[in-house]
Amino acid sequence: MSNPPTNDDSPILAELPAKRPTLQAKIRWGDRVVTLGGDAPVRVQSMTNTDTVQAIETAIQVKELALAGSELVRITVNTPEAAQAVPAIREQLDRMGIDVPLIGDFHYNGHTLLTQYPDCAAALSKYRINPGNVGKGDKRDRQFAQMIEAACRHDKAVRIGVNWGSLDQELLASMMDENARRVRPWDAKAVMYQALVKSALQSADWARELGLPAHQIIISCKVSGVQDLITVYRALAQRCDYALHLGLTEAGMGTKGTVASAVAMGQLLQQGIGDTIRVSLTPQPGESRTQEVVVALEILQALGLRNFNPSVTACPGCGRTTSTTFQELAKQIDDHLRAMMPVWRTRYPGVENMKVAVMGCIVNGPGESKHADIGISLPGTGEAPAAPVFIDGQKAMTLRGEGIVQEFHKIVEGYIERRFGSVTAAH
Repeated sequence: MSNPPTNDDSPILAELPAKRPTLQAKIRWGDRVVTLGGDAPVRVQSMTNTDTVQAIETAIQVKELALAGSELVRITVNTPEAAQAVPAIREQLDRMGIDVPLIGDFHYNGHTLLTQYPDCAAALSKYRINPGNVGKGDKRDRQFAQMIEAACRHDKAVRIGVNWGSLDQELLASMMDENARRVRPWDAKAVMYQALVKSALQSADWARELGLPAHQIIISCKVSGVQDLITVYRALAQRCDYALHLGLTEAGMGTKGTVASAVAMGQLLQQGIGDTIRVSLTPQPGESRTQEVVVALEILQALGLRNFNPSVTACPGCGRTTSTTFQELAKQIDDHLRAMMPVWRTRYPGVENMKVAVMGCIVNGPGESKHADIGISLPGTGEAPAAPVFIDGQKAMTLRGEGIVQEFHKIVEGYIERRFGSVTAAH
């Protein structure tokens, strides 16, 4: 049965999501500043897994994360020795020319470390405080106040980071008791959601009473379930205008952690919720820590929110593409573009918006190549041994022979120099 005719010829357009209005924080170190929240772009954050006491080793990993695209890097500050190492890490990064703010991650003894080691407090750009790990009873209020007072004294932003694995048990027990007295008690998970949000907002209110400006407060409520994260952050976004940090805590390894993080944060970002993100991947044995940064960048770029690297379009392959040449070329080009971006960001402004297509046969090859800034359609099974190259939508040349891969590399390099090098020269 055929579909009925329709007169609806209106264009189908998908607008980018409007970023939810939030307060804008200033993350400072020295005379440098990164804005977070408000109309600033969604920022990418990561965290080291080195022993902070090892200042050189930690600085090197911070450098690797920053060069991979992390705009803020968090380090563990858990002992007096770690606190003493923080200024040395900052100094080492400055010597290496790594302009990235450091965030101190505090649990249990942050009040002591920030008070007794003022050089550490000054060298950090932002503090992460977990309300569930500040203390209990009267100690909780006093120790939380000491940390906020340090932030005010040194003019630092604070992330109040609630985590359902370390939620304030006194608050949760109180809310569970209150729920039990309801005529129709809520589901236990619903109480947990409410407790997460309440812990974050109460702590933020208390920080403001202590003198921390509202715009210097960032909030996170991390959970490890996709649907849980979406539910909690929707509720959080409705109840405050603080900048929000997104992250699926303990996301897991490899494909599982990547997919779960992308699905959860992708949905929230598409609704305009989120000002910073972190993909908390457990590294595979021998895998670089920078993989979590790569995934975070890809999430933002896939949503069209930001561009970090030139994109490489490549077909998945089928029976028409028994040759692996297009796969190898696509990987080589993608690896090369990513490796060069730390240098190209300043040398070739705008190169991150470039689109490259490496296609494997005639079916979609020419069309995809025309849509890209520069593209090549390699011959598929049974096709003539020729590879047309398209530049800015027009067929520019046809490559033949054994040196197609090397020739295309040179063509891409030349295109970048001509198109984006002129931007630098003009300035």
